[in-house]
Amino acid sequence: MPFLLKSEPTVYSFADLLRDKETIWDGVTNPAAVKHLREMKAGERLVIYHTGEERAATGTATVVSVDATDPKVPLVRIKVGKAIATPHTLPEIKAHKLFEKSPLVTQGRLSVVPLTEKQFEWLVGK
Repeated sequence: MPFLLKSEPTVYSFADLLRDKETIWDGVTNPAAVKHLREMKAGERLVIYHTGEERAATGTATVVSVDATDPKVPLVRIKVGKAIATPHTLPEIKAHKLFEKSPLVTQGRLSVVPLTEKQFEWLVGK
């Protein structure tokens, strides 16, 4: 299952992930978001979404590993994918029928959001 990870670009941006190549996705405290992190498996595809003023899907990544030994703080290592050629903004996402029931739209403050295959493909431009 693909997921969308939200990040404030002034804290950690997709450009930072491009530079670092890999990182541990941390700082998630919402119980529903933490649950989604625990559910991730190596190889799953991710969309990196910038919050704040940008509010757009900016790039892709892949889950390298998940250490859920501590259920409150799962350690999810991700590796960089590619920049999204034409980033989709939040208004575009909200206007698309694919997302009408998505937690991305219905639970705006959720920082880790499961995606359907069709949602993932649309966000990355496939």
